[in-house]
Amino acid sequence: MPPAPERRKITCSFAGTCRPARAADLCRESARFEPLRACADGILGCIAYFTALPAEAAGKARRGAHRHTADRATSHGTPAPGRRHAYPGGNDLKIDNTVDAAIDRCHDVPMSSPDLAEPWLCGVAANPAAPSGVLLRLLATQARAAWTILCEERDLPADVVEAVLAHPERAVRRSFARNRHAAAGQRGRLVDDPDALVRADLASGPRPRSERVEELPDAVLEALLTADDNDPSQLLTAKEIKQELEFSGQISQAFRRRMPDHPNPALRAQAAGLWLWLTPGQRDALLTDPDPAVREAAQRGSRVLDPAAMEAELPERDCHHRALLLVNYAVSREVAQRCLAERRDLWPLAHNPHTPADVVARLGRDPDPEVRERVASRADLDPALLAELAQDLDATVRTRARLQPTRRTWPQRSAIDRIIGHTAQSIGPVGEMFLEPDPGWYQACAVSAHSVLRRVAATCAHLPEELVHRLAEDPDAGVRHLLAFNHPLAPPAIVLEAFIATPGQRRYLLRLPRLPRTGLHHLLDHDDADVRALAAADTTLPQPPVHLLADPEPHVRRAAAANPLLPLDLISSLLDNPEVAEGAAANPRLPTEHLHELLNLCGLPQL
Repeated sequence: MPPAPERRKITCSFAGTCRPARAADLCRESARFEPLRACADGILGCIAYFTALPAEAAGKARRGAHRHTADRATSHGTPAPGRRHAYPGGNDLKIDNTVDAAIDRCHDVPMSSPDLAEPWLCGVAANPAAPSGVLLRLLATQARAAWTILCEERDLPADVVEAVLAHPERAVRRSFARNRHAAAGQRGRLVDDPDALVRADLASGPRPRSERVEELPDAVLEALLTADDNDPSQLLTAKEIKQELEFSGQISQAFRRRMPDHPNPALRAQAAGLWLWLTPGQRDALLTDPDPAVREAAQRGSRVLDPAAMEAELPERDCHHRALLLVNYAVSREVAQRCLAERRDLWPLAHNPHTPADVVARLGRDPDPEVRERVASRADLDPALLAELAQDLDATVRTRARLQPTRRTWPQRSAIDRIIGHTAQSIGPVGEMFLEPDPGWYQACAVSAHSVLRRVAATCAHLPEELVHRLAEDPDAGVRHLLAFNHPLAPPAIVLEAFIATPGQRRYLLRLPRLPRTGLHHLLDHDDADVRALAAADTTLPQPPVHLLADPEPHVRRAAAANPLLPLDLISSLLDNPEVAEGAAANPRLPTEHLHELLNLCGLPQL
């Protein structure tokens, strides 16, 4: 393996420029900054290329990167069961729709044990019936190819968890830090891991990423958020790890709301970054805090509401920082008038809650319909102007103006902003906002004549059961699908409907216990391979899914081979076929002694 390139210091700080956007994202208040974050990813990629920054460190800095790539590449790991990965030999095997014919055909494809070692190891690692004794053997270095599947992509017995946490190999602990099946308290025990990459994976959260993840315990959050940089030999700094945590969804909004009053002054200082969402009393308390570092942070945070500070800091050239200031900071009249005169940055002004009322009135009559739509969404809109916008020539402006009566709140606008104009698939599961609308408002939205408001209601995980049943029968598919993504009482039928209709959300939906796993016989020959794979795993099928062992898609074949409805002699035959060996090794019908035999053939030591 070539030596790692020398680490170089990078002095540019993208995070310092993006503080308002970061705060908005933490509070789930804005969707307008995604292009900026994509730009940040690109900048970091260029930095990594031209400074020879280690690939793993660059991956950590990019909050959207999949951190397990480096470990998986060095371990020659195999994708987990259920993922789309190719089997050796393509799809030459043709299996007739009978068990006997399938066995005969499988025997016609001989393969030596060494060539099948990796599929066997990965299959055994995924086998839900494998006992602790089998799983513990897979922690040997000879089973490195199966570590990602074993430690990241399945639940583990308590004794195996203990062995994983104490494992000397970083790749094992990193994989467990990303395990979405493990309780946050179990994963949180890695907070004191000596390796920064392990702590970074813990901070980044489970894979695949989702707005809905279990929050880390308070003690773990405090340790990660207040860690100091004291080890220059590590690939990542404590600040970089903290940034991963901030975007992971593992910090509950309840924890953030407690930060201004937290006993730890470092957390109180960080609470100043939430200045826009703090109460006047919380702001005053931070400004007069006994700790000088907290007072200094509060002074910096208070600049958000200082029009003069915003005017002094506003760059003249068009850039992300300029747009962020105009969206978030209090706006001086001079800045607003200059923007109007130059017809520049009008959308940010129309969005900003601090824009002067007379400027808002002028923007409400701007020729640009996107500007007028932003004005129509405001919580402080004059009733006369609202009535005028409700008759606007542009349908988007009219719709936004008519969605709500004059009594509005800014959290209500935020809740609508993340829904309107987007498909249910692109929205998916939503996270809690720092300031949530009143529950009664969501309930009123559920019975609204406007489908947009019913979609908003469907994202509320606290809707009462009677409204859940009402929305489950909504004629708008977007309402039903958002309900499936977001409510724990969503009927299984609409969760399955959402799985079929929204391919982009399938990885998330597969995590939900409400997704039906049985009664799927009618989907065995579905045009969509993901749907066939789901049906192929149904253990209540009237017949084993033998014909799907020859499916064109590898993950469908794997799901069929792992179905315990298959006869044991057929499963044993499939183990010798590279097309389906991994799925067969994952079949829970295999006896424990057979699993141990496979590990013996792979050269794994006995415990």
